[in-house]
Amino acid sequence: MDKLKNITTFLLDLDGTFYLGDQLFPWSLSFVEACRRFSKHFIFVTNNSSQNGAYYVRKLRSMGVELTDEQVFTAGQATIFYLKKYDYPKKIYLLGTPALEQEFTEEGFMLTKKDPEAVVLGFDLTLTYEKLERACGFIRQGLPFIATHPDLNCPTPQGPIPDCGSMIALITASTGVKPKIIGKPYPEMIEALRARYGLENPEKVAMVGDRLYTDIAMGNAAGITSILVLSGETKLEDAAGSIDQPDIIVENLGELTKGFA
Repeated sequence: MDKLKNITTFLLDLDGTFYLGDQLFPWSLSFVEACRRFSKHFIFVTNNSSQNGAYYVRKLRSMGVELTDEQVFTAGQATIFYLKKYDYPKKIYLLGTPALEQEFTEEGFMLTKKDPEAVVLGFDLTLTYEKLERACGFIRQGLPFIATHPDLNCPTPQGPIPDCGSMIALITASTGVKPKIIGKPYPEMIEALRARYGLENPEKVAMVGDRLYTDIAMGNAAGITSILVLSGETKLEDAAGSIDQPDIIVENLGELTKGFA
């Protein structure tokens, strides 16, 4: 916990860490207030690409969190950064929600069902068999296949629901093709975060989340402090046998503030 005194920027997961569905955890606002009191910054980093960054900003503000538009970064935004940086074609077939479609079109991408030059898969809550059939056909033709993130399930108050990773598995089972995955814990997500926020000193940055294979794995891969909270998906016994070992384990975000002073 002594490490926390030197941390100036916290990268915070959302679902299972800061809230669950539409229910804000009782310790979350006190964590934000403690960050302000001790001059620490926080950036919400989520793999959930079913919504765009503007949605999460509105949601957090409605929960009483004061933040700027720049304090949210999604796997969808990281995917856009990656596609632009490496000069992927702008004409794509996107499996995603209307919110993700809006984010891509605002960044200059042409979304099409006819003769695309790449296939991009997000956490598509509007997924249909027609979409899957068309995407698999394009992928079999050899088009690049990119996915926003690897999460198998998304936590909800009613229990986990299939996420982008499960959709990847279905498409890969059909086509034999594995996608390029961008979100946590992959290096492309780290690269995008560093480019956007200038996070050059790893000793001053921490990743906080409830998932070992995304949040903690990314923190470890980036060489920053990794903090596991037990308020979401992962239980203490899960951490004991994982290859992705966190630097710090706490019950919830509220416990972290004890190490600020």
